[in-house]
Amino acid sequence: MFRRLLVPLDGSRLAESALPAAAELARRLEAPVTLLHVLEVSAPATVHGHPHLRTEEQARAYLQDAAGWMAARGVRVEGAVCPEVEGVAATIARHAEASGADLVVMTSHGQGGLRGLLYGRVAQQVLQRGKVPVLLLPPSDHGRQAVFTCRRLMVPLDGSEASETAVNPATHIGLACRAELLFVWVVPTVQTIPGERGAAAKLMPTAAAALLDVEATEACRYLEQVASRVRAAGVAARTAVERGEPVQTLLETAARQGVDLIVMATHGRSGVSALWAGSVTSRVVAAGQRPVLLVRVSLPHTGQLEAGADPSV
Repeated sequence: MFRRLLVPLDGSRLAESALPAAAELARRLEAPVTLLHVLEVSAPATVHGHPHLRTEEQARAYLQDAAGWMAARGVRVEGAVCPEVEGVAATIARHAEASGADLVVMTSHGQGGLRGLLYGRVAQQVLQRGKVPVLLLPPSDHGRQAVFTCRRLMVPLDGSEASETAVNPATHIGLACRAELLFVWVVPTVQTIPGERGAAAKLMPTAAAALLDVEATEACRYLEQVASRVRAAGVAARTAVERGEPVQTLLETAARQGVDLIVMATHGRSGVSALWAGSVTSRVVAAGQRPVLLVRVSLPHTGQLEAGADPSV
């Protein structure tokens, strides 16, 4: 499924913190890597405290050095420099599809919280403009010395065929890394049901609580069905039904379970549209606590496991 990785680099240590993850996954997946630098039209003098690569000669020399670092770790790698076309994110998305890459690995460059949601992150914009999944890593000052492990993956689901978009990519990585998959469904409590449904639930709390208990029982059955299919493919899998507000509960579950990577389906919303949609995925990404693999929803849904959409996202 993942046969070629693309790693966009801007010359900064922050961007380079994606290299260890890309190297580890490339080795496990036996996939080559393309290192990409986009020559910006109006490049600033510095980027994240480092001199900006403004010329093709500078960019190629930098990518050659980074490629040498990857090659020393047993990775097949090449460098590519291309001019900016309709923005950096659009250029990355175009190059990913043109080069046959099926996974983009990069660090988040935007700020977290409200500002990050409003203005979007380059990675989310890449996902929005293309179809290639994006592995988004929290920025690190450690650069090439950053540590990446992939022993446990968490896949949030909500019972819809749409949310199962994340299952196949997670299974593929689980097989390659011999990692365990944790399938999680978050059922709200009466106090955490959002919107008009929440207001109605608070008027009839006993009835609402009973309905939520039924939902939790159905969630257990559904998750076990998904886990059984994954186990049949040779990947260890567990399930968990949690209660509470979705985003905070997912983050707390990931911390408690020692999750290395969260795999989530997404419609690719970014900026204001993600904020108004109440996107769970965008809010998990904005928290910046763990690597997140964002898998773009394929529409129309084909009925196959590969298609689907994000879990409420």
